[in-house]
Amino acid sequence: MTTSAFCAHGARFSLWLALLACTKPLAVTNAPTPPAATVAVVPGVSRELAEDRARRISRLGYQLALTVPPRKADPVTATETLTFHLADTRQPVQLDFKEQADRLKSLTINGKSAAIDFREEHLVLPAASLKTGSNQVEIHFIAGNQSLNRNDDYLYTLLVPDRARTVFPVFDQPSLKASFTLALTVPKTWQALANGPLQDSTVTAENKTLRFAPSDTISTYLFSFAAGRFTRISRSMAGRDMQFLHRETDKNKLKLSLNPIFQIHADALKFLEEYTGIPYPFRKFDFVALPDFQYGGMEHVGAIDYKASTLFLDEGATQDQKIARSNLISHETAHMWFGDLVTMQWFNDVWMKEVFANFMADKITEIAVANSNYDLKFVVDHYPAAYGVDRTAGANPIRQELDNLKDAGSLYGNIIYHKAPIMMRQLERLMGEEPFRQGLQEYLRKYAYGNATWPDLIVILDARTPADLQTWNQVWVNQPGRPVFSYRRGGHDGQTVLEITQQAEDGSARLWPQEFTVLLEFEDGRTQERTVKMTEREATLKVSGNPQRVVFNATGIGYGVFPVDAPSAAELVALRSSVTRAAAYVNLYENMLNGRTLAPRQLLDVYRQVLPKEPEELNIKLLTGQATDIFWKLLKPAERVALAPALEKELWTAMQQNSASNSKKLLFKAYQSVALTKEAQTRLYTIWNQQQAPPGIKLTEDDYTALALALAVRDYPAAQPILPAQLARIQNPDRQKRLQFLLPALAPDVATRDAFFASLKDEKNREKEAWVVSALGYLHHPLRAATSEKYLPESLALLEEIQQTGDIFFPYSWLQATLGFYQTPTAARTVREFLAAHPQYNPKLRAKLLQAADDLFRAEKLVR
Repeated sequence: MTTSAFCAHGARFSLWLALLACTKPLAVTNAPTPPAATVAVVPGVSRELAEDRARRISRLGYQLALTVPPRKADPVTATETLTFHLADTRQPVQLDFKEQADRLKSLTINGKSAAIDFREEHLVLPAASLKTGSNQVEIHFIAGNQSLNRNDDYLYTLLVPDRARTVFPVFDQPSLKASFTLALTVPKTWQALANGPLQDSTVTAENKTLRFAPSDTISTYLFSFAAGRFTRISRSMAGRDMQFLHRETDKNKLKLSLNPIFQIHADALKFLEEYTGIPYPFRKFDFVALPDFQYGGMEHVGAIDYKASTLFLDEGATQDQKIARSNLISHETAHMWFGDLVTMQWFNDVWMKEVFANFMADKITEIAVANSNYDLKFVVDHYPAAYGVDRTAGANPIRQELDNLKDAGSLYGNIIYHKAPIMMRQLERLMGEEPFRQGLQEYLRKYAYGNATWPDLIVILDARTPADLQTWNQVWVNQPGRPVFSYRRGGHDGQTVLEITQQAEDGSARLWPQEFTVLLEFEDGRTQERTVKMTEREATLKVSGNPQRVVFNATGIGYGVFPVDAPSAAELVALRSSVTRAAAYVNLYENMLNGRTLAPRQLLDVYRQVLPKEPEELNIKLLTGQATDIFWKLLKPAERVALAPALEKELWTAMQQNSASNSKKLLFKAYQSVALTKEAQTRLYTIWNQQQAPPGIKLTEDDYTALALALAVRDYPAAQPILPAQLARIQNPDRQKRLQFLLPALAPDVATRDAFFASLKDEKNREKEAWVVSALGYLHHPLRAATSEKYLPESLALLEEIQQTGDIFFPYSWLQATLGFYQTPTAARTVREFLAAHPQYNPKLRAKLLQAADDLFRAEKLVR
């Protein structure tokens, strides 16, 4: 740990003096120390256990040696030497290990063999074998497979939030940071990457052993390695060596992507060093691209993991995909400071590392990517996703309570990733950019290589602003939901008065202090922007003159449902700012879902007129997404069939007339999504069959695969030979396996689809979570709803098991892919009956279910 972590800041010293002044002196007695209360041995990692261990254990280090056999089915044998300093030996020490007892083969404590006491997911080290001061524990075991992510010729760890304990015995909590020394024995043709630098290797006839130097001091969820048949690329960028492992075989993708991948990393590092005032804080900076990785990326120190498809783009990549790649790389790089250098004390503050990673990624991309249009990207990326949760009955606050780490995975979601950045931008505006930045720099210096909480940061920031951050924090961070705004218009003597009010969507008395902008348009063509600082329930805006039109949240910085008059397409297109148009589209959609202003079909009709005239690519992405959602979720099946011919024609014409290739591709994807007529499907089949994209559009192998799948789910007459033919066209073995997995979910006969769904009850068939989610999307496609709705009860019954066996995003992704497009009263009743039958259901899973079912419940009301 660096000395900066121990520097006493003046504010801390003043706080200490204040506490000393109001605290009675402690009485000194000779009474014996009372016996420590025994911490219960329970599944998971309880907060009580974590706090007890953090008090007693320090100077922690792990030495791990794993032997990975060439056959996936064979066990990974392992040895572990664990050293730690123990301050208190009055009770046993619990090591976390979520595996079967028979995987533990032998145990030695301080040089003496010990009996294995394994219960409730813990290896319990008896107090009698431990000593005050330095201790050493040696364990021989079979490594757990759940989080090793083993494939035929590669594997990788993914241990967030509490999955290190599924691989080896460990103190699996973020507040016990340690150094990891790893030795890997793998087939000799394999490459490997880990947290620490490669120190040396030994090669035999069949295997090689790679010994890595001790890692930096990190939390257990950041321990990582990847090994397998990878290609290694090494480059030096701005004086920093970087190594990259990948399995991509498409030469075009490699040619177009490698330079940007390395350059974006270098640009992000430079920005963050300048913004934080702290040089890159770790020993090395390498990364690996993994096929069908569970997340976009994971910020392992010295060994970042990425989903390969997000990094490797080709000539058909849209500007949005390029911006998304920059955001992803910048996000994971930002974690090196926010999350890795300073780590949350407990996973109830996991949102802190995510919000700052997103917040910094937005700032980096604004500078690093040409034409990124930061403000527009912010609106399009964050607001629809945040509202998609915050409008639901299952909405959760940004900061959530957590009693046991086994439930930490359920904390993740769009509130953390999308509402929190909106909140943080409001906070930055409230404080000012420079005081905010200085506060973050102080926070990073003060807690470097250690752990901190959100209240720790609020104390630092609160000292740099006259605003009452504690009150502000209470509603923005500690409570869910959003406000709904309304206004009354009055005035006289040439002055217009807008009386704006704020009301919590759930009817409570909560207030969200915030800023937003109102655009005023006058009959003579003049426009005026006015900032509203809404710190009370009501605000008054006085305007000289009589504005013809009032547009709320015109710069997209406010949060909530804003009042909107039913606009014409011409009025929307006439809004000069692309950000204002985006905010208007988002606000129209939210008002429609709330049953205000326009009905679904009316809003879709407005969008049909706007789409050919919208010039901005990101707005076309937003509009096509909203339009296709309305089409599939909020129109009756008969209404869809009747509308399809006209909508298909309009989208095809808009695509042909648009001159921008990226926008043309977005419109083509929308056409592909809504294609119901034989004419449209035949056109799509011809494009697929001849591998001939419409003029001005570049379609890639992945695009043609998606097109084949779209035709198959429509039971296009030639669909049966389409999928085998597409499989034969794919050269990359990882992408071949993905399509093979999807085939039964797209089968034309119900029995095959039934059998596929039944297979998902077996955990081993859910290993590739991204594949499962894709398959469920096709299995529950609206065109298959009549035969797939019967899967809903069993899908819900599997949810608890999926949370226990899957990674953090899988439960919600499972629910979204399952429930996302149903609109029938019977489907809604299935969800309600499930909830009613399980009154003691895990509250966080219940919330996820209510979030995922929100579209279904709204469709039940809106589709009449």
